[in-house]
Amino acid sequence: MDITLRRGVPGDAQRGCAEICYRAFRTISQAHNFPPDVPSVGVALQFLEGLFTHPGFYCVVAEQGQRIVGSNVLDERDTIYGIGPITVDPEVQNRSVGRRLMEDVLARATARGASGVRLVQAAFHNRSLSLYTSLGFEVREPLACVQGAALGLSLPGRRTRAAVESDVEACNQVCRQVHGHDRGGELRDAISRGLATVVEYGERITGYATPVGFSGHAVGECNADLQALIGAAKEFAGPGFLLPTRNGELFRWCLAHQLRVVQPMTLMSIGLYNEPAGAFLPSILY
Repeated sequence: MDITLRRGVPGDAQRGCAEICYRAFRTISQAHNFPPDVPSVGVALQFLEGLFTHPGFYCVVAEQGQRIVGSNVLDERDTIYGIGPITVDPEVQNRSVGRRLMEDVLARATARGASGVRLVQAAFHNRSLSLYTSLGFEVREPLACVQGAALGLSLPGRRTRAAVESDVEACNQVCRQVHGHDRGGELRDAISRGLATVVEYGERITGYATPVGFSGHAVGECNADLQALIGAAKEFAGPGFLLPTRNGELFRWCLAHQLRVVQPMTLMSIGLYNEPAGAFLPSILY
């Protein structure tokens, strides 16, 4: 295909990227009998407009002639960059458009000196798994997208509250303890939007969430910290939150509280990756 790539601009979400995002996710999910991650064009439009206008994200658009046929997004807010969503018009899939979009953001990450790049893919999507692996990504963590009614629980000895700007360094310390790097840029955005929460044990912050949901991540010194954050969440925004299934203790706790698995997913990475030394929930980025 005669495809050209260019830097995305805010109006691209309205000019075709949102509709493609919706149709691409709907098509692959319905083909495997899973609910779509993006339930409507309106949701896709709101989400992509936020990314295309945010200075911390690099957006690239693929065009065939004057028609947009795909897009990709790179989160550059922190030491580790995150990819997604990448979407290609179902009418032109399997013609290397997705590969071109991935190669573009990976070249961007390399040029900017990113320590690592990560993404989360739907485990049932064989083509994306093969594409990302061929580009050098390694499978790091099997995940389950988990959803259900808010639990309204509190754990003895642990207190949850809204995060404020003065909490950032304490939260970053927990993240560095668990992952070897922090996600301070993402955390500050969540605090400014009133989405982040912290959990305290004694007089210390021992975990946080940005929030507990599809687009949010969480870290804690131990599973009790994440249980407190999950228990206090008013909802699990989007399709659900992402749970590392190797954490059998936390997985069983969620199942015992009537939360259900919506779909399997996979965390993949290139570059810096440390085996987590604590409890965590990744976002749809990583």
